[in-house]
Amino acid sequence: MNKIVGLFVIVLVICFAAYKFQASESVDVMAFGDSLTYGKGDKDGEGYVEGLEDELNNPDSEKKVRFWNYGIKGQETDGVIDQLENNQINTKLDKADTFIVYIGTNDLINSNGGNLKKISDQKINDGKREYIDHLYKILSTLLKKNKKADILVVGLYNPKKDDQRLEKHVHDYNQLVNEVVEEDKRMIFIPTNDLFENKKKKEYFSDKIHPNEKGYQLITNRILESYDFKKFNKSAQKEYFCTHGLLYINRTLFH
Repeated sequence: MNKIVGLFVIVLVICFAAYKFQASESVDVMAFGDSLTYGKGDKDGEGYVEGLEDELNNPDSEKKVRFWNYGIKGQETDGVIDQLENNQINTKLDKADTFIVYIGTNDLINSNGGNLKKISDQKINDGKREYIDHLYKILSTLLKKNKKADILVVGLYNPKKDDQRLEKHVHDYNQLVNEVVEEDKRMIFIPTNDLFENKKKKEYFSDKIHPNEKGYQLITNRILESYDFKKFNKSAQKEYFCTHGLLYINRTLFH
């Protein structure tokens, strides 16, 4: 009987917590990437991450979404691997409800020799294999460290739409990424290459590579159209435990 009473007290505490903190519950998102995740090119320094934060946390929002932006300018996939091995980040991975991984632009550019002036098919093709190996390791780590979070993998875009050779390589990159993403139902591929088709570059880019405020807004909108950040309901899980826990105790005591 003492064990039943103790269990009853524990369930009541969880029930109380579920209702007490339901209103203040937040969703936690970790974003990994390069300068595009960092927000370079946006004069306000926001980029798509803060764009998402602003859109999702408007004054009428009951549930807040918190973002941890781990984007680093100039970073490649091997840099993200190093981040995930860093103890300060590694120990927090299981706290996230959603991950965003937007990485690969620098891998592509650097495989071509550090710029996109003259495309080398052979060099870029060689770089693709290493890129996919690294990306697979990144996503495998996130899946292993966190058993519940979805992973949004944002595709690459071609900043030089008039270059058809580069367009083909970007298409191949995205196709390979999508194949990796399809291996697990918790991963979602979000394309961006079509966003800049038939767009005047001066209106949507701050330089040769990085979007400006309008360009980042296109990416923000695409992500919001593709995924519901607020679908994860921590309180619902607590309420489920609360209801079924009380039913179990009731059956134990009176049957």
